[in-house]
Amino acid sequence: MDVTALQFIIICPLIFLAGFVDAVAGGGGLISLPAYMIAGLPVHMAIGTNKLSSGMGTALATWRFARNGYIVWKQAALCVICALLGSSAGAHLALLISDEYFKIIMLIILPLTAFYVLRCHSLDVQNVPYSEKKTTILSMIVAAVIGVYDGFYGPGTGTFLLLLLTAIAHMPLQSANGVAKVINLTTNLTALAVYLLNGKVILILGLTAGCFSIAGNYVGTWFFTRWGAKSVKPLMLVVLVIFFIKICSDLIA
Repeated sequence: MDVTALQFIIICPLIFLAGFVDAVAGGGGLISLPAYMIAGLPVHMAIGTNKLSSGMGTALATWRFARNGYIVWKQAALCVICALLGSSAGAHLALLISDEYFKIIMLIILPLTAFYVLRCHSLDVQNVPYSEKKTTILSMIVAAVIGVYDGFYGPGTGTFLLLLLTAIAHMPLQSANGVAKVINLTTNLTALAVYLLNGKVILILGLTAGCFSIAGNYVGTWFFTRWGAKSVKPLMLVVLVIFFIKICSDLIA
């Protein structure tokens, strides 16, 4: 598929914004996937290319967490296996659905996902820790379920992982953050491999947008230390409304 200069102009700034939002408040995928579709990419091509650009940002974040010692590798390794299987299943399922039906599904999933992520508050509650065995088993279940979701669709995955690992598996917030990054990187790369093998990734666009995603993450980290997360949520709502209108117009046309 050929990509125009206009599509680069539309997508790259929005991917920068997605990286910025992800670093500040989480949920950057709610902007990055719509960015590709607003620019006119078919659904599966948009999802596949988004996996490449978002995966670059996730890889950097995972490396930073690993370097700072925030990842519990024993639990993370088992979660990776479950995430790999779940994401592969989700991506293959997504490829079986036509563009038109996928857009109808997105009209249902998108508002629910957006509402849940935008309503998330800080994770201040500290749950009573479970035994290591129980925590690991519950973490593996979370990784498999969210893996299917990320392979199939994806936006909000990092936020969902963090919430579920702390609320269901009772992991400490710092460890949950680290394990969530490893799971998210696994689901990204697994789904990306499936989409690559099926010719649903625009490499030059994804790599270029990935650089903007990394830049957005760095600027967002700097912004967060000074002004916090509240001011970015209106930006997310604007992009989501535009995306919702775009899908509706495509289905009506």
